[in-house]
Amino acid sequence: MVTKDNARTDQGLDVVALGELLIDFTPHGVSEQGQPLFEQNPGGAPANVLAALAKLGLATSFIGAVGEDAFGCYLKDVLEQCGIGTEGLLLTSEAKTTLAFVHLDADGDRSFSFFRQPGADHMLHEDDINRKLIDSAKIFHYGSISMTHEPSRTATLSTAAYARSKGLLISYDPNLRLSLWDNEVAAKDRILEGLQYANVVKLSEEELLFLTGTRDLETGTKQLAEQFPSLFMLLVTLGADGSYCRAGEATASHAGYKVDVLDTTGAGDAFFAGILYSLLAEREAAAQNGWTQPQLESMLAFANAMGALAATGKGAIPSMPTLGAITTIAGAFALE
Repeated sequence: MVTKDNARTDQGLDVVALGELLIDFTPHGVSEQGQPLFEQNPGGAPANVLAALAKLGLATSFIGAVGEDAFGCYLKDVLEQCGIGTEGLLLTSEAKTTLAFVHLDADGDRSFSFFRQPGADHMLHEDDINRKLIDSAKIFHYGSISMTHEPSRTATLSTAAYARSKGLLISYDPNLRLSLWDNEVAAKDRILEGLQYANVVKLSEEELLFLTGTRDLETGTKQLAEQFPSLFMLLVTLGADGSYCRAGEATASHAGYKVDVLDTTGAGDAFFAGILYSLLAEREAAAQNGWTQPQLESMLAFANAMGALAATGKGAIPSMPTLGAITTIAGAFALE
């Protein structure tokens, strides 16, 4: 396992992620006049995954675009403070940094209102991609949000294809946000297009239903695995009920952990980071596709602990847990 003080090491990078980096305005009480207050937090699913991995000591770097504005400069500073490489981050004058207002219900579950018409994250062009970062990495991670509009859609898919040609492990988060798409048909078609490059995919129950037409975990994951032969691991997060995993014919589930939930923003990203951390620890097993049920259960336990702990704080990046906190809940991380 790679440890670091900075995102770059002599051994290269563990994970490079491409996608959206934005501001989450998270509910933060009320003013003296009784009006809702919002706290500025850094966010964006691919960046959240990197922040979680960087906190665990991995070498990471981000590819994306933010506005050449105060919010964009703030986000660049946040990545650097997290130890995430920013060589691939573009500050563009084509659009302002994307903003998202987070709305929380009584259980801490969230919905989003996006200000992104367009947003700077759209403005990542294929020519902007620093492919040297891909060349030095072990895992390339991306999501579907960067595929809602051009030019970032082409930049995302071409980079995923390049990473696959270089033999990287490819991880993908469909991350369904229907309000960002022109319509449901376009959303489904493009999300499925992104699946063609992926080896490891994380879905929510809602996303599984959207892509397969079924909530049944066994049926839905088997359908996708048969449709996309490059997928060797499919994960489904189940909120408070834990998670499920399919790797070839092996399947496993883990009930998760009960915590005092404050804000679920970034919990799924923390979970996915836990999976990628596990895969880097077990690179040979991943390549051989020889997973056993106990191995998968151990992996899910670790990832569930990460997701649960992330939900106990406000905001995504600020709430990513330490390895010590994770192992206190899940036990020592070891795949037999």
